[in-house]
Amino acid sequence: MIRIGGLLIGLGFTVVVLFSFLNGAYNYATEEKVGAPEYEFYKKPAKVDFQQDGPFGTWDLAQVQRGYQVYKEVCAACHSLKFVAFRDLAKIGYTEAEVKALAAEWQVPGIDPNTGEDILRPGLPTDNFPDVYPNDVAAAAANNNAIPPDLSLMAKARGDGTNYIHSLLAGYGPIPEELKAKYPDFETSTGLYFNEYFPNLNIAMAPPLTATDQVTYTDGTPATVPQMSQDVAAFLAWTAEPSLVERKQTGWPILGFLLFATILAYLSKQQIWAAVKPKKD
Repeated sequence: MIRIGGLLIGLGFTVVVLFSFLNGAYNYATEEKVGAPEYEFYKKPAKVDFQQDGPFGTWDLAQVQRGYQVYKEVCAACHSLKFVAFRDLAKIGYTEAEVKALAAEWQVPGIDPNTGEDILRPGLPTDNFPDVYPNDVAAAAANNNAIPPDLSLMAKARGDGTNYIHSLLAGYGPIPEELKAKYPDFETSTGLYFNEYFPNLNIAMAPPLTATDQVTYTDGTPATVPQMSQDVAAFLAWTAEPSLVERKQTGWPILGFLLFATILAYLSKQQIWAAVKPKKD
């Protein structure tokens, strides 16, 4: 009786779950979608072929270094990289002397050894990138009540992160006439900016990349807005996963070993059981 009761309870539970699933699926398929500008005019990130993409991808160190330059000269005014240390820059092609020089260009919190008071001092390779604001209240007050997020892991925090960052930075512009015609009440409020790659089309961040040659690249690459947005997106892909290339390079030998071990195990099984004949019924 206990087994039968348990079976009936389990069967009833299965029926309820299946009914709920089918009912939800039916409602989702048949419900009338309410039109809204963010549903119709929001664009998914544009696809860009970055060198680090794919199973055999590697870092384009020149591009990542250009991206660091864009971050330092443009993005660092509002966004921090608190999970990245200056010494990590050696992984993108900078020499030890260059890393020391780059770190020294930043001011980081320190303590006066004579008075014990808080001071700002030149950065050291062992320091992390400093926070832009002392706290969230100060950050919100300086940015129309919007707190600029830390960018260390942004490429992992957003779907299709690298393409999203590139598209967002290059996606500012006027409201399309087609949108105005269909939704006359749609507007971009004061302090917000229209961006077709932002989910609700209005974003609090002012356009950070606004003109060609806003940054002068040391390698002579033309600094167009699309180029700068791609470069800083590649840099943020690196900050989010600096071991990406090493992980890929490690993964292929492991997969090869597993394949070899599988084949070896199969051949061993065939050899061991070759003399054993199955019993006939």
